[in-house]
Amino acid sequence: MSTLHWAGVLLLAVIAGAVVPFQSAINANLTRGLGHPLWATLASLLVSIVVLLPVMLALRLPLPSMGFISKAPLWMWAGGAFGVCFVALALMLVPKLGASGFIALALAGQVVASLVLDHFGLFGLVERHMTLPRVLGAVLLVAGVALIQFGALPAKGLVAAD
Repeated sequence: MSTLHWAGVLLLAVIAGAVVPFQSAINANLTRGLGHPLWATLASLLVSIVVLLPVMLALRLPLPSMGFISKAPLWMWAGGAFGVCFVALALMLVPKLGASGFIALALAGQVVASLVLDHFGLFGLVERHMTLPRVLGAVLLVAGVALIQFGALPAKGLVAAD
């Protein structure tokens, strides 16, 4: 893969991460309007379908193999359930933690879970063993999460010197 191609892939990954706090903040407002996080989750997922279907039709994507659909293990369909879990929890937690707090904590969970998935090569991933540098990187990310989440709390019990 060329350096330019790699740069494009990395930029797309950053964009994928950057849209998540916008989605969470917007959907938190939708929750207030609709009265419950699950209604907002449903609305968000329905909008996803309405946006995705025309794109798929425009690209003239072939229909998936019915043979695969009928024989795929159940765990392969869990992604949608995890998506519902993420969106619904974001809707409930963003108003309490703020966008940066929620995303920082979600990122910490993603990093730890990703290390485990990679280490064991779960769900068809290539094994990438948990090395000291990778674990140190995760620890530094989690430390950053703590700074983001707790660095904004007002200091309690401190009295300004006269």
